[in-house]
Amino acid sequence: MRTIFAALAASTMLTGVAGAAEIYPLDRATILANSPFDFKIELDAVYGEGDVSVLVNGKPYAEVFGKPAEFQAEEKGDNDETLGSALILRDLALAEPGSYSVEVKAGDETKSVTWEVYTTAEAPTAKNVIFIIGDGLSVAHRTSARIMSKGMADGKANGRLAMDDLDYMAFIGTSSTHSIATDSANTASAYMTGHKSRVNALGVYADRTPDSFDDPKVETIAEALRRTTNKAIGVVSTSELQDATPAAVVSHTRKRGDKAEIVGMFHDVLPEVMLGGGSAYFLKSDIPGSKRKDDKDYIQLFRDAGYALATTGEELAQAAGTNNDRLLGLFHTGNMDTWLDRNQLKKGTVEKFPDQPGLVDMTTAALNQLSKNPDGFFLMVEAASVDKMSHPMDWERAVLETIELDHVVAVARDFAAKNPDTLVVLTGDHTHGVSLIGTIDTQKEGDDMREKVGVYDDAGFPDYVDADGDGFPDSVDVKRPLAIFASNFPDYYETWGPKLDAPFFPAIQDADGNYVANEAYKDVPGAVLRVGNIPRENDTAVHAVDDIVLQASGPGAEAFKGYMEQSDVYKVLADVFALGAQQK
Repeated sequence: MRTIFAALAASTMLTGVAGAAEIYPLDRATILANSPFDFKIELDAVYGEGDVSVLVNGKPYAEVFGKPAEFQAEEKGDNDETLGSALILRDLALAEPGSYSVEVKAGDETKSVTWEVYTTAEAPTAKNVIFIIGDGLSVAHRTSARIMSKGMADGKANGRLAMDDLDYMAFIGTSSTHSIATDSANTASAYMTGHKSRVNALGVYADRTPDSFDDPKVETIAEALRRTTNKAIGVVSTSELQDATPAAVVSHTRKRGDKAEIVGMFHDVLPEVMLGGGSAYFLKSDIPGSKRKDDKDYIQLFRDAGYALATTGEELAQAAGTNNDRLLGLFHTGNMDTWLDRNQLKKGTVEKFPDQPGLVDMTTAALNQLSKNPDGFFLMVEAASVDKMSHPMDWERAVLETIELDHVVAVARDFAAKNPDTLVVLTGDHTHGVSLIGTIDTQKEGDDMREKVGVYDDAGFPDYVDADGDGFPDSVDVKRPLAIFASNFPDYYETWGPKLDAPFFPAIQDADGNYVANEAYKDVPGAVLRVGNIPRENDTAVHAVDDIVLQASGPGAEAFKGYMEQSDVYKVLADVFALGAQQK
């Protein structure tokens, strides 16, 4: 029996070797009819062009695709080493829906993939789509936000979040093409292109070459809207506009860190509304605060393209009343400060940027601007700091960001109530390993904070107060706060309470380059050193692989159900906008 198992294992390994070739798009890719994409084949060895066979549904590929690919006998990598032969065909589009089987053979290398080319409704069922992403949004964030915002008594919530009453729901798988784990780039990109990709990649399949801009591209939703409709496009985020999630609407790069170039990609598409942080990559290199290394002045380039510019909340209110067709708001050189810092603590960088608009203000301004377009719009709104505060386990800031996100959902639902041809989608790009387990009784006697954590019947209820009725607690510094913890963490000091002096930095680098517990928190009363359970190269908690919950209301929302991949979500967006119908 052992001999049989060994033979089976050996045959499996040999099969893997025989399939060394790679084909992009990957197996089981779903491709919108008439949507441009790049086709690429990578081979491990060097071949003559005549030694490579590529069949599509049993026919020579050039016959089916209508043109031959460029053949590279020796594709080069770092230090000019030869990677093998390659074929690449840019801007391929397939008009006929159906199944396409691609088979490659060269020497001992073989590979086959199957694609589904799909079409859409002939006419749009939605005029507008408001696509809201809570970056890192997990179930514990939502539960914590409901309790902190609405309160709870007798086992029942004292109120509902706006997101609680969206009509349809699905579980969404977030894994990348090379790993079960994921990041904001490839997840947001899957929503915005309909193609899964690798961690850090935006609008491309990550290939083997070192150039981050030559990877096989796929069409983004912004490009599809420009190609087939006259709809307006809006991007709103509390992060840098070049950050992964907002960048996914327009970008093509293997490296999400190509932020200066991503600004240029925004300029290629010219979304009618762009609101967020990240002015450092728009500013000319000789201007203080700029992070550009070239002489391009994107502030002026966007002005020349007809954009009204706002850099503060007051300027945003003024710009929203102009006759400009386009609106650019840049309210921070980097990521914008959190709701807690902007509105209560005045910490972070609020002193330097004192008039940052909130996500509700930006969303409202965007809707007012975009709704001027008689053909409708697509608006992506991101609550970025749900994620950015969950990484360092700064839970109060993360939960308040979730409450602000819910207020955005309320704005979207109000708009949809007045404009019933609007689809509202709320989702996350990935989850975090975060759990709400009870409360912390800070008034309990003793110095051992661990013994003050209330679980089961001892948890009781937290004592947040919202006296002004704005939906946010008047303070997070209460006697019985929520007990929220991460499942994964670097070495850090657990302080058992809100970080009121500044956002939390749990770990810092030592002389060997490893991340160790930040001793700035060592002397906080009751602080406990926790030994991490993730690699020492990580300075904060990491993303979880758990499914995301998606909710939606409006025309087409019924298509969201059961388990779906993020790439399937794009198919729904494409269908409600009839992007396969070549409308223009």
